[in-house]
Amino acid sequence: MAQSRQRSHLLRNLVIGLLVVILLYSLAGFLLLPWWLKQTLPEQLQQQMGWQADLAEVSSNPFALSVEVLNLSAQDGDNAKVVGFERLYINLSFFELVRGVIGFEAIELDEPFIRLDLLEDYSVNFARDFQAAGARENNRAAEQPGPEKDQPLPSLYFEQFIVRGGELLFRDFTQPGMTEFRVTPLDLSLTDLATWQRDDRSSDYHLQAALGEQTLEWQGDLSVTPLYSSGSLAITGVDHKTLGHFLAPYLPYDLRSGKLTLRSDYELQSGEVLYLSTHGGHLSVENLAVAPNTQSGQPRLTTANIVIDDIGFDLNAREASVGQITLEQPDVALARNKAGEIDWVAALAAFNATSESNDNNGSGQPGTQNPGAGAAEPVSDGPSFRWSLEGISVYGGRVLWQDQQPDSPADIALQQLSLSMGGISSDMEDPLSYQLQAALETGGSLSVNGQLTPQPFTLEAAVSGSDIVLAAFEPYLQESANLAVAGGTLGLDGNLDLDGQQEPLTGTFSGTAEIAGLSLQLPDSNEPLVSWKTLRLAPIEYNVHPARLEIGTVNLAQPVVNLVRNSNGAHNVEQIVPAPADADASRAPESRASEQDAEDQSRFIFRIAQLTIEEGVLDYTDRAVDPAFTTSLDQLNGTVTGLSNVPPQQGKVALTGRVGGGASVEFDGTIGALGSEQTSNLKLTMKDLSLPALSPYIGRYLGYGVDSGKLALDLDYEITGSQLEASNHIVMDRLGLGQSIASEQAVNAPVKLGLALLRDSKGTIEVNLPVSGNLDNPDFSVGQVVMGAFVNLLAKAATSPFSVLGSIADLAGLSGEELGQMRFEPGSTRLAPGEAEKLATLAKALLDRPDLLLNIRGSVSPKADGLVLLREQLAASQAEKLTEESWQKAREAYLAGERTLAPEVLNNLASARASALQEILRDTHGVPASQLFMLDPSRNAEVSEDGKVIVGFTLDAR
Repeated sequence: MAQSRQRSHLLRNLVIGLLVVILLYSLAGFLLLPWWLKQTLPEQLQQQMGWQADLAEVSSNPFALSVEVLNLSAQDGDNAKVVGFERLYINLSFFELVRGVIGFEAIELDEPFIRLDLLEDYSVNFARDFQAAGARENNRAAEQPGPEKDQPLPSLYFEQFIVRGGELLFRDFTQPGMTEFRVTPLDLSLTDLATWQRDDRSSDYHLQAALGEQTLEWQGDLSVTPLYSSGSLAITGVDHKTLGHFLAPYLPYDLRSGKLTLRSDYELQSGEVLYLSTHGGHLSVENLAVAPNTQSGQPRLTTANIVIDDIGFDLNAREASVGQITLEQPDVALARNKAGEIDWVAALAAFNATSESNDNNGSGQPGTQNPGAGAAEPVSDGPSFRWSLEGISVYGGRVLWQDQQPDSPADIALQQLSLSMGGISSDMEDPLSYQLQAALETGGSLSVNGQLTPQPFTLEAAVSGSDIVLAAFEPYLQESANLAVAGGTLGLDGNLDLDGQQEPLTGTFSGTAEIAGLSLQLPDSNEPLVSWKTLRLAPIEYNVHPARLEIGTVNLAQPVVNLVRNSNGAHNVEQIVPAPADADASRAPESRASEQDAEDQSRFIFRIAQLTIEEGVLDYTDRAVDPAFTTSLDQLNGTVTGLSNVPPQQGKVALTGRVGGGASVEFDGTIGALGSEQTSNLKLTMKDLSLPALSPYIGRYLGYGVDSGKLALDLDYEITGSQLEASNHIVMDRLGLGQSIASEQAVNAPVKLGLALLRDSKGTIEVNLPVSGNLDNPDFSVGQVVMGAFVNLLAKAATSPFSVLGSIADLAGLSGEELGQMRFEPGSTRLAPGEAEKLATLAKALLDRPDLLLNIRGSVSPKADGLVLLREQLAASQAEKLTEESWQKAREAYLAGERTLAPEVLNNLASARASALQEILRDTHGVPASQLFMLDPSRNAEVSEDGKVIVGFTLDAR
């Protein structure tokens, strides 16, 4: 009975004790724990972080092993909210606790808020606040003890961890002006996570976050021991502002628009070696717009879409792979300023200079090297990093080149650009195939395809272009020639091979080219200068090093050259070559000489097998004469073969044409190697050129216009280096002078007499005028020298007619001076011995030149003729023979003037001599009387050394 009562009391006590424990546990769990947490959490946040925290409510359920915290909000030292949440719910797992595991059936966090600040020194606000709080607490810098390396993780298990509606406010103070990013909502679910190794299962996680329309989704499996994770990451719609901000320290350009999307699968494992690999990656950028710098008014690079497929990375294998890169409708604009700086390159250089300056100032930015950080880490002995690219595809592209450096800005645009490239890898040794097609915005298309090997560099390219409008390249032409392109297209087709395995670069181009419809003119003139229908070069062989150009045939069809001499005497073609700058004048002669030697050693070599000209035209206008002179060389056809600058190459020329619509021209000969001292022999033959067309030139020098006549030329030129030796055979047929012309350059001589002397019986003037001189002498002009020689000959003929007549007539050894006078026996009309032959020669010359007029002035010598006539008179008047004594007395008296002859005696003798000469010329030699004129007799005739009396002639022209 007593035992039964004892057992009853024990059971009651146990029940009471259990109820007390339960009551105490309940009081502690429901009342004490929430109170303690509400007091402790703010205190801990204050002590550990220096934050002021408020809690709205804390509740717990000791039987459900759960705690719920509502409306936590913490402010940092600046009284700004740093963390907070609406609700935190934690539910422990009783059964896991029984097994010795700290297990959580659920952790739920609703609408958490975190403000994360990236400070100027690239630290974060949490670390800053923690260190500051620790320093205040301990009066020294707080240091968190790190975990022991071999200490195992506690056994933790999370059956479910959920974050709902979270908000992350990220503020960046590392760049000028604070920038903030608000990530909301932020949702995370994590299930079945354990901190110990489990071979049969792993946890699942799913993270979603949004920054406006920019989203991040990260999901997969996770194991803590060992650390292992596999899954996928997707970042969608990241806009240019976000990208621009985070890439600003590394990107030299200004992002204006664009959205990035990135997706990839990954696998991460940590053990003795960290293993990380990604595969199936995909990156796309839509509507990208980039400017070289913030000052650019418009974007200079835009694309509709950039897509990169099959991105993979293997950290252990040190290998990355990229699939196809596709660019849709890229539009790139490049500009070069007057100083020669390209905008994109200049922006990159400025960015690098700024980065180097920041490095030297110790900015500490990521990716920069601090000079004071010590020596660089040793290079890893592991395998080199490898990469591969499957290919590149570009379509619908456009490239705009804007160049301000030429005097006239250049704008060249390639549109409809498409490019495809084959695979390439990091070893760079495999050939890469490519294809490029584009059209010029101004007209024409271009195609290049072949293969490229980066290392060592080799290039094979099949190049073709058609209907490329040359006017677009006019600014670059004007850098070396003062020309405007009024029309013309380029076509080419060939193969380019380059090889950079050894220095210098070597290579060849072989193919054909054609320039059609070309029209060039001076920029300040509307008159055409040079044009042609087609210029075709085939085949072309060009060697890069040593530089050599060989062309098989150059066919020039219907070329037209408009050569104009302006009123100032300068030709329009002289304006083509710009005036040379005098920048080299101050350099030492030794420097220029050494440069010349180097130039000679690397001399450019060229050869043209044959140049063919079809239906060429040369129009010439001279406005420096009045009236202006115009003529044309047309129907120019022929060939020039063997042109080269390599001795002893000898070229040949054979051209024919027509001048002035009727005169025929033939040009032939040999051409020495250009630029050498070899001799060129050139001949030009022209027939039936109308002389009136040359009246502006001839009238300037003769003082008369040309009314009629034809010109024939036979020119033979020998050119050695710059030295010219030439013979000019000129024939003028029936040259007739017109009206007189006032000219300061006209010869001061009787021109008509000179022409009459040079003209033969058929009305032809035929002269040979040799010319020599140095073609490099700017004062030397072949045309002016020839014309000057002819005018000098004409003046000499007019002023010394018998000298000229003697030089062109067959005088059987007689001089022109002898031909202009006749010797008579004193006191008679009898010619001296040999004079009759001279008279016959003179007669022939007169007959050959019907325009010549011979003036005969009968003359006597009072002394020589008078003495003879006096003796004859004395002998006739005396019956007996005249003695010597009486003659001497009469002679002395005559010479002393004490005795004279009848006045008519000498006059009659002079007239008789003139009549005798006229009669012989007219009756004996057939000289027309119309060419013979008697002049008033003269009484002062000269006497020759042999005592003969001289009667002189003068010439005149009709």
